[in-house]
Amino acid sequence: MKFARTTAQLNWIYAWLLLSPALLMLFAFTHYPAIVTLVSSFFSTPRGKRPAKFIGLENYQALINDEVFWQVIWNNLLYAMATIPISVAIALVMALWVNGKLHGLGFLRMAYFTPTVLPLIAVANIWLFFYTPGFGLIDQIRNGLFGLPDQNLLGQTDTVLWAVMAVAIWKEAGFFMIFYLAALQTIPPSLKEAADIEGASRWTFFRRIIFPLLMPTTLFVSVNAVINAFRLVDHIFVMTGGGPDNASTLLLFYIYEQAFKYWQTGYAATLTVVLLALLSILAIGQFFFLDRKVHYR
Repeated sequence: MKFARTTAQLNWIYAWLLLSPALLMLFAFTHYPAIVTLVSSFFSTPRGKRPAKFIGLENYQALINDEVFWQVIWNNLLYAMATIPISVAIALVMALWVNGKLHGLGFLRMAYFTPTVLPLIAVANIWLFFYTPGFGLIDQIRNGLFGLPDQNLLGQTDTVLWAVMAVAIWKEAGFFMIFYLAALQTIPPSLKEAADIEGASRWTFFRRIIFPLLMPTTLFVSVNAVINAFRLVDHIFVMTGGGPDNASTLLLFYIYEQAFKYWQTGYAATLTVVLLALLSILAIGQFFFLDRKVHYR
């Protein structure tokens, strides 16, 4: 009995020793920075030889009165509400398409996945060529086929955010498709055979069998899509710089501007706390909303 208890204790110690490197890295690069950011949000920005001083909730009061912040929040929420469902839906359709028996299936899968492996800066420059007024691919098609005038999609406040959304959807859909494709290939063919015997249509088979079995993947993809929707910086930095008139500025880019362009580190820390809180609320909401519909096999 004593020997068994000693063995269990050694196994417990051994398990924690194996976990300790990962826990150390997690604390050093995730929890510690989050704690420091939270503390920094209650201090002023140090300038020169003047150190930071405790100012309480002044940064949060400034945030509430910041009109640009509320515009940025609205931009980010609109961006998330548009890109998340569209990119997930396109990913699912592409996965269903390439899961069948088609000629050139390998090339088709590669074509769908190629935008994912391209560097973010390269993607932004490719779409800059598409959007260039007069010379870009979009205006060439508009002028050549339909005789429509040139349009500066990235230079107008009512179109710039939608133009950035199109780039994000184009890049993310192929990434999400891989997860759906992997999940589809784990579904046994016997389910399709049974549905055919029962006379179920393709839509009924998808709605009643396939989609419920894909809910764990949908939950995983949705959480990643939410995170991606609030961490976009590269495309905005290259394509729009947040303009015109902050119409394409998202929250993380606004944090970057405050911290590294205007050197308002205290206010940037406050914005980061808001970002972390918003992501936590959305992630928890997703789990509560989707977990009831998740079927694990």
